[in-house]
Amino acid sequence: MAALRHISGHLLYLSALVILVLSIPVDALAHVSDGLIVVGLIGIWRYGWAMVNYLRAVVYQRFAYPRLRARAYAAQAAEPVRGHAYFLITSYKIDTDTTRRVYQALFRAAAAAPNGATIVASVVDTADLRLIQLVHELMDVPMDRVDLIIDQIPGTGKRDALARSLRLIGRRAPSRRDILAVVDGDSCVPEDMVAATAPFFTDPAVGALTTDERVEIAEPGLFADWFALRFTQRQMMMSSMGLSGRVLTLTGRMSVFRADLATQPEFIRLVQHDHIDHWRLGRVEFLTGDDKSTWFWLLQRGYKMIYLPDVSSLSMETQPRPGFVDSAVTLMIRWFGNMLRTNGRALALRPSQIGLFTWWSILDQKVGIWTTLAGPISVLLAAVFLEPLVVPAYVAWVMATRYLFCWVLATMRGRGFPITYPFLLYFGQVVGAAVKSFVLFRLDRQRWTRQSSTWTGGRLPFGARLRAYSSVYVHALALGWLTLGVMLMSGLV
Repeated sequence: MAALRHISGHLLYLSALVILVLSIPVDALAHVSDGLIVVGLIGIWRYGWAMVNYLRAVVYQRFAYPRLRARAYAAQAAEPVRGHAYFLITSYKIDTDTTRRVYQALFRAAAAAPNGATIVASVVDTADLRLIQLVHELMDVPMDRVDLIIDQIPGTGKRDALARSLRLIGRRAPSRRDILAVVDGDSCVPEDMVAATAPFFTDPAVGALTTDERVEIAEPGLFADWFALRFTQRQMMMSSMGLSGRVLTLTGRMSVFRADLATQPEFIRLVQHDHIDHWRLGRVEFLTGDDKSTWFWLLQRGYKMIYLPDVSSLSMETQPRPGFVDSAVTLMIRWFGNMLRTNGRALALRPSQIGLFTWWSILDQKVGIWTTLAGPISVLLAAVFLEPLVVPAYVAWVMATRYLFCWVLATMRGRGFPITYPFLLYFGQVVGAAVKSFVLFRLDRQRWTRQSSTWTGGRLPFGARLRAYSSVYVHALALGWLTLGVMLMSGLV
């Protein structure tokens, strides 16, 4: 029955696409094509860039990564001593069942570490502390080579928790052979994590790595499909960047570092007290985005950050808001804020220092905001000033291109996709670009999903209100210039 519904959904989608195309009169095609010139030009650029990344991902997964893995395993086999494994995990306001599963997976991975493991669990609630101790006592695998440290701290934020735990690990003087896995309290690590990741650190140029992610969401629906689509896109983009040896983020859910680097005082200081100085907003202290801080520290110092497409962690996500759109936008504001707060200083690094493709990909994070928004703006203008039939033609274009691209993405997982994917892909692109443009001019606005980190004291101070008004002004100005540029390209001006 499920397979029948799946096939029926695709057939209905394709039928609607054909009807849309046939509904456009032949004599209106000239006006329609004039109205879609910007969409076509931008589409060639955006999908050309997407295909470059797809082809790079295929090359990495099929050729470059197997060779990289073989060299790493051979190098480890030749080493007389294997390193110790450290795990740093933070837990805050996560349900009991998730916490139990996460620590069971973590303890199994630690027990399987060839040369022993140390776990530092940073918690706020006493209930979490007791639950972790209980799970540890009831484990069905030998735990004699696993050292568990539970550090109960005040709830002052994840950055403080990470810094404190890193200092605890630093007191044990980890060596270059040791690894340190940083794990979120809602992510399950694979049991063979140490064996699968440690060999890559035999290369002294490798500072960290991150892995593929799977998602588990209790309630099926749009939110679950959206997350699965995002992780499929992530697999493609991370594999593409893996070919350059520098991913664009060290995912906070689970990444692995060379332990002697992650415990350096400068590294810890950046994790705890990262900031940027903005010409209009002043000093912006980072409350979220610790994964971007660790990434930038290693990027700035020239270390490789590689991607393992065949190793997966499992993220157990919950919908933060009652509605899908509200939940998606809430998460986007946090994710894209973290990205854009670090984007400018990463661009300031020389392409010769970090690699031309890496530098260009960082630049595209900003350029993509405006090229994505230009398409819908041009269609609205063309519908008003040229030909209303541009709208169904644009809808047909969107349906066709997103459907084809979803099939391309599906090859990353080796299976089909639900018919919600093309709609969610377009939603993620356009709404995501709108959110990015909003955040770009409001880099000082930050918020955790499970923890408030914004101003909540009533009326804002005068300086904060002035910054908010200036953000509205420069955002509106930027959209105005974008609209004018679209009108010039379309020949409307």
